[in-house]
Amino acid sequence: MAQATTKDLTTLPVGRLGLIPLISCKDLGEKVNEWLIQWRKERSHEELDSFAFEGYQRESYLIPVQTARFGSGEAKCTIMESVRGDDIYLMVDVCNYSLTYSLCGHENHMSPDDHYQDLKRVIAAAGGKARRINVIMPFLYESRQHKRSGRESLDCALALEELVDMGVENIITFDAHDPRVQNAIPLNGFDSFNPLYQFIKALFKAEPDLKADKDHLMIISPDEGAMQRAVYFSNVLGVDMGMFYKRRDYSTIVNGKNPIVAHEFLGDDVHGKTVIIIDDMISSGESMLDVTRQLKDRGAERVFVCTTFGLFTEGLDKFDEYYEKGYLDRLITTNLTYLPPQLHDKPYFIEADMSKFLALIIDSMNHSTSISAVMNPTDKIHDLLAKRIFRYHCLLPDNHGVFGRIILIKSVIRMLFLIIMDNAQGSVMLEEQTSRCLQSVNNPSGRRTVGIGSYTPESPGKFSVHNEIRRFCYNLIEFGSPFVHVGIPSIRSYDDKIIVE
Repeated sequence: MAQATTKDLTTLPVGRLGLIPLISCKDLGEKVNEWLIQWRKERSHEELDSFAFEGYQRESYLIPVQTARFGSGEAKCTIMESVRGDDIYLMVDVCNYSLTYSLCGHENHMSPDDHYQDLKRVIAAAGGKARRINVIMPFLYESRQHKRSGRESLDCALALEELVDMGVENIITFDAHDPRVQNAIPLNGFDSFNPLYQFIKALFKAEPDLKADKDHLMIISPDEGAMQRAVYFSNVLGVDMGMFYKRRDYSTIVNGKNPIVAHEFLGDDVHGKTVIIIDDMISSGESMLDVTRQLKDRGAERVFVCTTFGLFTEGLDKFDEYYEKGYLDRLITTNLTYLPPQLHDKPYFIEADMSKFLALIIDSMNHSTSISAVMNPTDKIHDLLAKRIFRYHCLLPDNHGVFGRIILIKSVIRMLFLIIMDNAQGSVMLEEQTSRCLQSVNNPSGRRTVGIGSYTPESPGKFSVHNEIRRFCYNLIEFGSPFVHVGIPSIRSYDDKIIVE
């Protein structure tokens, strides 16, 4: 039986939970640890004090390790406490280039190869003692070399096989460049998660006026490789999408790849729309920035970039330049990999925090519960959209003062009271008349908005609240133009939830 929420406790843990974030993933690991501590302290169970739950509620789940290096650059791992019988989760960021070590008197920055070797050292130190070893590698090591073209190595497949041979049972990654690489280890656990829900949540928080509808929003794939992400994102949001494809010069090779000659666009007109470019990573950012410029040249109002991994291998100067020129409005990336500290000071940057999501994955796997709901963010995104759209947006001007607020609050309380009182009888079915009523209120630009919640019924039945909603809207209209509402195209009931499209 799956755990429905973070507070439910329906299955025994596989073993005592142990979290080992390598130094490359130290900050993210500490955030994940805080979530796990909070959730498990809030839980109660009749057998929580039994031996089956030994070490379940602790002050910290972090297990300290040391990966000391010799002057020659060689290294070893030492685990500072016992892990016997533990369900271990190793966290490593192979893209953290900020860490250094001494190599024959020279300062050497750690490469992905160095981080991968440190990971193997920790596995070797815990091998034969831990009950289960799981690896969380947000950026999959060597994932860009996922297929063979000519006489080339298959580094990612070899790395996965090596980890499995060392005793790793589950490998967790995010937005794998090509998830089909899991075919190298078909009998072992391999999960690739996508942070689409975290993207849209962070974007809505930073841009409260963002309209997620077909007339105002469009999803863009920067190349053919990102098409699957863009198609899914556009379908979930219910908006159109477009795609750029790269024309390359296959006669030459620059920095290990064929240079891009031009970007060509396929899709509807983007004029006056907000566009979201979605991709798995930004390396140098050259290709992505060129796409933002072309979209602005085609008349796009705002350009947002969502990428799981912001590597910024060529620095941030180019991004600053494009922001100043108006080609780039927002850049959203996760904290799954190392981000340069100066990035957080940029006016265009938005961070999508993944710590809570990671903690949920770890908690679910430790209890051997299904993670299918965690892997599929569709319902979460739909709920987020419903909560965002199904609300009344209004502004009370200074000249109406307290009196205006009393009228507004009275109407809201009346409507919510009826809904709450009816909860014992049944669900809410919103009629078309409600939708027409809501659309009847204009939306002058430049108004500050105040949102007023949504309602999801718990029991079956029918109850019409359109009259109360209409009365509320009439109060807004009667009181004058200062009261505004963002129009809702349609409202329907779906699986006992209010869905707004």
